Amino acid sequence: MQYIIPALSAFVLTLLSVLIVLKFFPKIGLMDRPDKYGLNRKPIPYPGGILLYFVFVALALIFFDPTVKLIGLIVGGGLLVLVNFIDDRINLPPWFRLIVQLTVALIMVGVGIGIETITNPFGGHIDLSQLQLTIVIGTFSKTILLLSGLFTIAWILLIVNTMNWLDGIPGMTSGITVIGGLTLFFLSISKIVNQPDVAMLALIIAMIALAFWCFDFYPPKILMGDSGSMLLGLLLAVTAIFSGGKIATAFLILGFPILDALYVITYRILNKQAPWKGGEWDHQRKAVHLHHRLLHFGLSEKQALLVIYALCATFGIIALFLGTRGKFWAIIVIAFLSFMLGILLRAKGKKIDYLG
Repeated sequence: MQYIIPALSAFVLTLLSVLIVLKFFPKIGLMDRPDKYGLNRKPIPYPGGILLYFVFVALALIFFDPTVKLIGLIVGGGLLVLVNFIDDRINLPPWFRLIVQLTVALIMVGVGIGIETITNPFGGHIDLSQLQLTIVIGTFSKTILLLSGLFTIAWILLIVNTMNWLDGIPGMTSGITVIGGLTLFFLSISKIVNQPDVAMLALIIAMIALAFWCFDFYPPKILMGDSGSMLLGLLLAVTAIFSGGKIATAFLILGFPILDALYVITYRILNKQAPWKGGEWDHQRKAVHLHHRLLHFGLSEKQALLVIYALCATFGIIALFLGTRGKFWAIIVIAFLSFMLGILLRAKGKKIDYLG
């Protein structure tokens, strides 16, 4: 019962806020540019990530104590949203956006958000807190856990960019955030984890995403933009850390999108392209990202959404009932299925000029 009011507040506040900005954004020119991507449709209110951020901040300050970690999350999320909002106006260099993401990850580590141990699927734990560096400046002293910090930064960057790249089809990022948030919620209220505050945070994130999804699902009435997708990625990445460091669970939920992101990064490097270089297809005019490959395979936008929803939800539910070793083998299964799916879609994909 303690979760009903925060959940309803998150859903209703987001819902009402979207209804307001649908009328307000067009008046102040906050609209997307479909012609820029070769899309034949009218402009849509954009970016909804601003809305998601302010709703999250309001709910966080209402339902949680203003701890250093929470303030750090609010500041880091605000920086991501601000920079990507500016990018929508003047097209900032990709390397600059990457530096901002790294800065946000460093802020998270600086306020004490980190992964100190990783459970070994074959027994015991891997301690990431052993290698330490103490910085002393006058009376100020700060101990930095080097391995923990590096792993946490890598995790945050991976999830932030994975969620951002998912936004190739409207409704993808918001829908998967709902699945991820609900999975982390049920994990956090389990007897093994038993973290009510983290459960409430995960549920608020899920309900914010669900309300936005009602307008974001294809065909969309509003777009969240990079500001929204990266914000939701940051929130999921940090919540997974809060949930007793349940990185394996989050990896299972986002397994296919994460592996797709790693594939795209590797593919671009091997083809002498910058990993952050955008684009839906390669030099052979075939899609690179999983969701685009599904479209090129012949699925409609809604069908592609439902396929990826189903994959993420299935492995998210499985994660709730598996131990560490079981999750390890489930990740292996995801990797194998992702590899086979990639081969199939690559072989059968069509060469097309653009996605209309």
